[in-house]
Amino acid sequence: MKIELLYFIGMRKAEMPRAIRFLLLCCLPLLAACAAPSAASDIPTVCLSDLPPLPPTPPANVMPLRVAVAAVISPRGNVESYTPLLNYLANQLGRPVEMVQRRTYQEINDLLRDGQVDVAFVCTSAYVTGKQDFNMQLLAAPQVNGAMVYYSHLIVPATSPAASMADLRGKVFAFTDPMSFSGRVYPTSLVRELGAEPEVFFGRTFFTYSHDNAIRAVADGLADAAAVDSLVYDFAVARDPSLAARVKVIHRSPPFGIPPVVVRPDTRPQLRAELHDLLLGLQEAPEGPAILAALGFDRFVPIEDSAYDSVRRLTGDTATR
Repeated sequence: MKIELLYFIGMRKAEMPRAIRFLLLCCLPLLAACAAPSAASDIPTVCLSDLPPLPPTPPANVMPLRVAVAAVISPRGNVESYTPLLNYLANQLGRPVEMVQRRTYQEINDLLRDGQVDVAFVCTSAYVTGKQDFNMQLLAAPQVNGAMVYYSHLIVPATSPAASMADLRGKVFAFTDPMSFSGRVYPTSLVRELGAEPEVFFGRTFFTYSHDNAIRAVADGLADAAAVDSLVYDFAVARDPSLAARVKVIHRSPPFGIPPVVVRPDTRPQLRAELHDLLLGLQEAPEGPAILAALGFDRFVPIEDSAYDSVRRLTGDTATR
């Protein structure tokens, strides 16, 4: 092909057939592009027939997994405790994970009901209410100290002479959340056993909207008493041993089903299975023990709806009076 082209290049334009002239016009730029550069040239060679493949098209934006964490502890405490777990889920699922917090338990239930969050860590009575209202679904539950139960602790300042709920008549009481089982429903049942309602039994009440804030309110003398989640109390005292010298427990409730992890009823089965397996297998992951330690859990385990029947009985009784 090279000899024939040089022959035609040496011909006068008039002597070349029209088709040959067209062929030369098309081929010469390609030959120039693929020709080897001269020794004196620093211009790199670019051959259009030997280019690397184009990079793959970036994937479409992935919707984040939205995880709501009820204000069992304060927002700052939630960020410290749950961020390692959420980072782990993001890495394992290959998608962003966002933490969602709200002031009240009811707001978290509303977000789950309306499809604005995918997963939620809720309190026991929030689950019972959500199950009844829109079929909130259990995903897993934490195991703490080998058990899947918790208690409501009635606490007072360490110097208080109070020994029972009867001794708190006319005092200032700190509730945690209107929907909280350990922080509002159970202590209300104790007051009603004394033949009264909280509004008239206590001198004043207020809401702290987290259990750690309720503990601090009692420790700092802002409240004469409070009822708090035993898991939060034990974890708070372990983190800050000085609390043990400032508050004391004067009553412990019977055991109740532990606050669970839940999902929406319309959650895709594949996503639900992935989340279930990741939580239950967390203790086997290299980073699992550190993540669980930040939460104060032994591990995550399956749990049945029947674990909350005792909560239903007390919640129903409280709601009807």
